[in-house]
Amino acid sequence: MNKKLGSILQYVLFLGIGIFLVWWSLQQIPADKWGEFKAALSNARYWLVFPVFLILTASHVLRALRWKILIEPMGYHPSLPNAFFAVMVGYLANLAVPRLGEVLKCTILARYEKVPAQKLVGTIVAERAFDVISLALVFVLAFILQFDIVGQYAINLFQEAFQDKAGNINANKLVILLCIIIAIIGAIIYWFKQFAHLAIVEKIKHILLGIWEGISSVRKLRQKGLFIVYSTAIWILYIVGTWVGLFAIEATSHLSLADAISALAFASIGMILTPGGIGAYAFFIAKVLELSNVPFEMGYANGTLQWLAQFGIVLLMGFISLGLLPIYNRKRTHEKS
Repeated sequence: MNKKLGSILQYVLFLGIGIFLVWWSLQQIPADKWGEFKAALSNARYWLVFPVFLILTASHVLRALRWKILIEPMGYHPSLPNAFFAVMVGYLANLAVPRLGEVLKCTILARYEKVPAQKLVGTIVAERAFDVISLALVFVLAFILQFDIVGQYAINLFQEAFQDKAGNINANKLVILLCIIIAIIGAIIYWFKQFAHLAIVEKIKHILLGIWEGISSVRKLRQKGLFIVYSTAIWILYIVGTWVGLFAIEATSHLSLADAISALAFASIGMILTPGGIGAYAFFIAKVLELSNVPFEMGYANGTLQWLAQFGIVLLMGFISLGLLPIYNRKRTHEKS
């Protein structure tokens, strides 16, 4: 009961953060810019939702194919439609309750493909581990391609934090920061050793161990190359989908593929922070595009449209998959009979 209450409170907290970010973002739009913000939404190129739909649906198909590769070493060979339907229903469930989709995804495949659900948990861990690595690589790519924007922004933040009034680097501040970092690392090591018996410490260790096991499990795959190809293609499609989305309004249509990479990198953090990325996704896109001289209200308009498109695609394909699951499997059962 306590665990269930904790999950509910956690969900309410992060949903609250998302709603707050929506409110906060709207407050950042100057009163004299509201007309431009509304005009950007009303005059948007809504037809672009169709290519974005195709791009993102293709990425979900690739996720299903990649999941099949992770399952096959266990001796099971699920059909691609069932794997795809499970992926989409999982995404649909995640819109309501974060991480519920991962459980439902395994349950659906276990039901229709007779794969033990507990054996599928390891494949989910492996997927998440490689998604973390892929996102980190997207950040690195954004930093390399837009060093003059993203990199310079980071440098400016560093200078603001550590320069004195004369414009020189304050050595004392750097020493204090270094001491704080060392103290934090020391405290974490001590905490892990001293309180290893605590449930939260064991849970953190379990998560870290799961990520490592997920990464190392790829060595056992029969189709390692294809797994890497699928993983790369998934994120390439995410980047292309974000880039196409930038053409939705006039104020962001001039931006480059490099801008899309930076937007995707930070927007992905927003998807992690709040349920379905509500509030955070559009906010982070707006803040990143500001670095490319796009006014916040225009960036937020574009981020809102991109979030709505993704939300709508998951909603539509999720419900279609939910409806097709019993129909497809009834037909399979009939054909086998």
